[in-house]
Amino acid sequence: MSNARAAHLTRRGILAAGGALGLGAVLAACGDDDSSSEGSSKETTAAKSGPWTFKDDRGTTVKLDEVPTKIVAFVGVAAALHDYGIEVKGVFGPTKTKDGKADVQAGDMDVSKLTVFGNVWDQFNVEQYAAFAPEVLITTTFDSAGTLWYVPAASASKIAKLAPSVAVSVYDRQITTPLQRVWELAESLGADMTATKVTDAKKRFEAASERLRTAAKAHPDIKVLAGSAAQDVFYVSGTNLSIDLEYFKALGVNFVEPPASVLKASGGWYESLSWENVDKYAADIIMMDDRTATIQPADITEATWKKLPAVKAGQVISRSPEPIPSYDKCVAMVENLAKAIETAKKVS
Repeated sequence: MSNARAAHLTRRGILAAGGALGLGAVLAACGDDDSSSEGSSKETTAAKSGPWTFKDDRGTTVKLDEVPTKIVAFVGVAAALHDYGIEVKGVFGPTKTKDGKADVQAGDMDVSKLTVFGNVWDQFNVEQYAAFAPEVLITTTFDSAGTLWYVPAASASKIAKLAPSVAVSVYDRQITTPLQRVWELAESLGADMTATKVTDAKKRFEAASERLRTAAKAHPDIKVLAGSAAQDVFYVSGTNLSIDLEYFKALGVNFVEPPASVLKASGGWYESLSWENVDKYAADIIMMDDRTATIQPADITEATWKKLPAVKAGQVISRSPEPIPSYDKCVAMVENLAKAIETAKKVS
């Protein structure tokens, strides 16, 4: 992808089908990960008062004299912590829609009470952040280099000097791993992980996952495609890097996706199609990116889209490429796909 195209994507904030801002082309900052993050959970120290320590998925250990309360987090992580009873007062990332309502990535948070340092891609008010006097910044990372998601590269060094950071990897793993890591993070911050609301949500997620596994096994011929719409481009996602798709695939869902040789151009995330070629891959169910930076199915006017068998059959469902990493918020997306597969007609 050309630099001009990459810049175009950055300005418009189009989060492509793989769940990242055209990571292969726009961020292009992936490096080799020398640290192991899978086994780092044992390094987490749960405490409600006194010293706080947490080892993140970059292998970085943050140590503070007290459990942080002035937390600034990427909105999706803040929404997950909210589900566990940890209130984050400062956020960045898609928090409010143009009409001031809560963005889909804000979950159940009251966005009117949040300090928002940046609502769109490449926006982060460093001066406001400094005045807030944050104790820790928490976000996700979409690459093996540990690049902090939604922290602008141009001001990253300034932001880093104001507070230590914690990163939860949502790259090339199944969603169950970041769910567990955020669980451990919430626990370390003082959340009651034995609360009925918390334990029930985990049980519902596990039940939904079993339902999806059963549905996929019973309907192996139903093909699912994950897509994302922009004004001039339709993105078809690969399944090897996204936490939701990797998990669904592991449960047996039959995905139709671009070959690895095609995905390589985007760093493995997606293939870009013109709307004229949107019928390149035959699918029975289409999962469409639900984030506000993308065009939603009801607003797609392209005739080629409307002619797709899955669209004509009404077999288009929403997808959350950046799931809020709490068990409660991940139940619906698993159940929705299970229901779609259970009820889908074979149209491809």
